[in-house]
Amino acid sequence: MKKRKEMQLALQMVSGYGAEFSAWRMPGTDPAAYINTDGYVERAKLAEKGKFQMIFIADTPALTVDLGPQTPSFPMDPMLALMAVARETKHIGLVATLSTTFNYPYNIARQFKALDVISQGRVGWNAVTTSDPLAAANFGAQIASRKERYDMAHESIQIVQALWGSWESDAWTLDVEGGKFADMDKIQPINLQGQYYASRGPLPIPPSDQGQPVIFQAGGGEEGLELAGRYASGVYANPYDIESAREHRQALQQSAARFGRNPDDIKMYAGFMFSIGSTEEEALERRRQLMSFNPEEIPNRVRYLGSMVGLPLSVHSVDIDQPLATDMLKKAYANPMDPRSHRALELLKKGLSIRDVLAHGVINYHPVVAGTPVQVADFLEEWFLAGACDGFSVVPDIAYDGVADFVELVVPILQDRGLFHREYEGKTLRENMGVPYQYGRLKENNN
Repeated sequence: MKKRKEMQLALQMVSGYGAEFSAWRMPGTDPAAYINTDGYVERAKLAEKGKFQMIFIADTPALTVDLGPQTPSFPMDPMLALMAVARETKHIGLVATLSTTFNYPYNIARQFKALDVISQGRVGWNAVTTSDPLAAANFGAQIASRKERYDMAHESIQIVQALWGSWESDAWTLDVEGGKFADMDKIQPINLQGQYYASRGPLPIPPSDQGQPVIFQAGGGEEGLELAGRYASGVYANPYDIESAREHRQALQQSAARFGRNPDDIKMYAGFMFSIGSTEEEALERRRQLMSFNPEEIPNRVRYLGSMVGLPLSVHSVDIDQPLATDMLKKAYANPMDPRSHRALELLKKGLSIRDVLAHGVINYHPVVAGTPVQVADFLEEWFLAGACDGFSVVPDIAYDGVADFVELVVPILQDRGLFHREYEGKTLRENMGVPYQYGRLKENNN
């Protein structure tokens, strides 16, 4: 009997606090969690207890937020955070973003391959281009065109994978009696030269237990689809509804097939944010408290909500703690340019106050469920069974207790419903993702 397909889960580690940038002020949170590596280790261990396939750290090499009211978006250094986690875990995958635009392929290959060997085959690289001018300025550069950035990405990934495969699988002999540490005839330069990058090689690192790190991708558009279809085994995506998620997943699979790959060998993880309470009202109150830490942002949020539903809303024109008047609701419509608008309009028509609609996370950058563990599980089940994704990149509102709540309260529901595994399938990230072994460049990429 064929085993029923199960969803996969990645825990997205932000900067030590959670998805909401005011979470650092919540009671119980360590305000200095940004520099406390133990926090990353503790949450990774919790995720491993919950059998998450991986943790994921996004990154932009720049300070992109106002550190007056809110925290940084990313850890101090993703690779150092993963190194700390690698030493304290045994099964969970370790995935980080590193830009193909502002890093030499050799450095990328060396860092990820070393961590992959150290962790016994649990590492993945989220290969992305960088379009932020602030990041470019940190490297004394300007942002190149989109086409150029993606051309650079193709060169970078091919060189990185060639470097990862620059040792033959049996090159490391460790022949103590014969005095031969490795067979140099099986460790060869790669001698790749592109328009933007080049590398002689080889890399001084043997294969890991999974051969080499897993490639992930997170960019959109036709260029992103091509990059993912050609190289990636995992994709982090940001759809807001089931229909667009399903379309994106199908496009990824079609792209993989165009490059001669098995479409099932590319997994899509939909971004998802949550706030858990024993009741929906308790979860909403948690989010109201987070909003209260930055009252100066509420007018901006109200105006933005108004633009989503075609109404000139402001804190001066409406009482945000009351439902919208019937005559205003009659004029409201879902802005076709914002996929989140339908959800916002739905909640307003249910009679929720503006504050509570905002507390439901309708303007967040991922879908948000504020509710009970069953409501969270129901959302994940609906998307998964609809074919909208292969799994989720989950982001708790507040890290210090949100991860534990998800592991202890939501994961058992998913397991009881037969939607999530109870044990790891293997020792490596590839095994636990269900993607093939790879070592070096894929054959169809050698052209």
